[in-house]
Amino acid sequence: MITPKDILGHLPGGRILDVATGSGSFIHFLLEGLPTYTEIIGLDVNERAAAAFATTFSDKPAIRFVLGDAMSPSFDASSFDLVCIANSLHHFDDPAALLQQMLRVLRPGGHLLVAEMVRDEQTETQLTHVHLHHWWAAIDSLNGITHHETYQRETLVAMVENLGLEKLTFYDLADMSEDPKDPAILIQLDPVFERYLQRAAGHPELQARGAALRERVLSTGFHSATTWVALGGKPHVKTA
Repeated sequence: MITPKDILGHLPGGRILDVATGSGSFIHFLLEGLPTYTEIIGLDVNERAAAAFATTFSDKPAIRFVLGDAMSPSFDASSFDLVCIANSLHHFDDPAALLQQMLRVLRPGGHLLVAEMVRDEQTETQLTHVHLHHWWAAIDSLNGITHHETYQRETLVAMVENLGLEKLTFYDLADMSEDPKDPAILIQLDPVFERYLQRAAGHPELQARGAALRERVLSTGFHSATTWVALGGKPHVKTA
């Protein structure tokens, strides 16, 4: 199984920006994989995420939350050594423009990392996660939250290859070791089902879809979908 150290262990870290950080869950991946870092900034437009972020990293003063829009970040150009986004690209209407903003604040020679759940080439148990995610996206969209369905791998590859990164490397992360029908899975998902069924009130087709997915978790089982990871370096400016 590919580990965070396999992906990040050769990088010096330095100053890091985690875009659309939420409560900072991907920062744990960074901490596990990077040998060193000087500062990690989690950027998010959701003010409610700040408190959870601060609690999680209260013992790490070099990790801090910044409230701001990833589509127009206030950071100077070329001011980070590593810029990353994880499982959030599908929450933006213009992901290509977002990636350009990430590239702008990345220094030449620095690295850009994109991690995103994919919907193709999944097992039946992983497809349970994909179908769930798309149901959540439909309900979020109904409630005015930007949430698109997850991408196919080839779409993500094309987006990242268009950035002109050097030594671009792709990874697939999937953990199939757990019992897909472990009762604890449904216990964990139950409050999520209830929350989204409430949000789907007045839309019987979405509520029926949720009931069918709850049954699928029991009958087919659940594994997290594959996370596709891309890592590449920003080229140095060539001088004549």
